[in-house]
Amino acid sequence: MPNPDALLVDLATVVESEQSNQMSLTVVTGGAVITGRLAPEAVWRQRVSEVLTDSERLGPFSGVFALDPGQDRPGHGRAPTHLHFHIARILQGSIGIPETGGMYRVAIEDVSAWTVGDFSYSDH
Repeated sequence: MPNPDALLVDLATVVESEQSNQMSLTVVTGGAVITGRLAPEAVWRQRVSEVLTDSERLGPFSGVFALDPGQDRPGHGRAPTHLHFHIARILQGSIGIPETGGMYRVAIEDVSAWTVGDFSYSDH
């Protein structure tokens, strides 16, 4: 999608400005269906940094995601360019991957379809 959907950009802007992680969304991007809740970029980055810090092998990468305390929160003063999913899954047939939910960053311009809400899946 060369021109990002203005409505989706507006939705991401509200998530950023309200610092809320309650908006459920499902998107199609690159042929994959991703469903979950949106998080503000700063919250998403902090959580990824925490997960990496706790990893013996990946700990050195945690600083890439950490924001400096004096740094402006992403999204303020500019339109968001990415959606930040947490507790999210890639839907593959009738299952969701990973089972426990993951952290995904999706470029808004790459979203070809979307709907408000998340899709549930079945392991049966």
